[in-house]
Amino acid sequence: MADVAGGCPCLVVEVIRTERLELVPLEVRHAEEMAAVLNDPALHAFIGGAPESLEELRARYVRWEAGAPEPGTTWCNWVVRVQEDGRLVGTVQATVTGGGAEVAWVVGTAWQGRGYASEAARALVGWLRPRVRTVVAHVHPEHAASAAVARAAGLVRTDVVHDGEVRWESVAAV
Repeated sequence: MADVAGGCPCLVVEVIRTERLELVPLEVRHAEEMAAVLNDPALHAFIGGAPESLEELRARYVRWEAGAPEPGTTWCNWVVRVQEDGRLVGTVQATVTGGGAEVAWVVGTAWQGRGYASEAARALVGWLRPRVRTVVAHVHPEHAASAAVARAAGLVRTDVVHDGEVRWESVAAV
């Protein structure tokens, strides 16, 4: 288990296992394999930009490992590993602030359509649920696959649109 830098010392990012996957705390050493997983311009169709080079991805992972610069905010990042063959296929992340978390996921195009994103997102939300009251994701309104992942993770579409993306959320009862 690895302590989350820059956040609450009681919030510990740990390995999360599902039937087929392991969510492993992200480390800079994962950048090389992840650069190949994420090296498809199609992954940026809804979010813009382009695939990062290995050096850019490594630099981003260094920042993530250092932790959020904002007091009271914790960055929780995992790589998604398929248990059967040990290959990395994507990432999931949560930015935790107070009693809420904003989550995101990405699975490389070569592994899409197998339910990995939904399985990983469900596991992430399940891990977060006893730790936060509100879980939020923002999904491009035309990204049906990502909306399906949000739904599978127990999030509900709202009428709120922020920066062109629809807010999906789950709020635990008090």
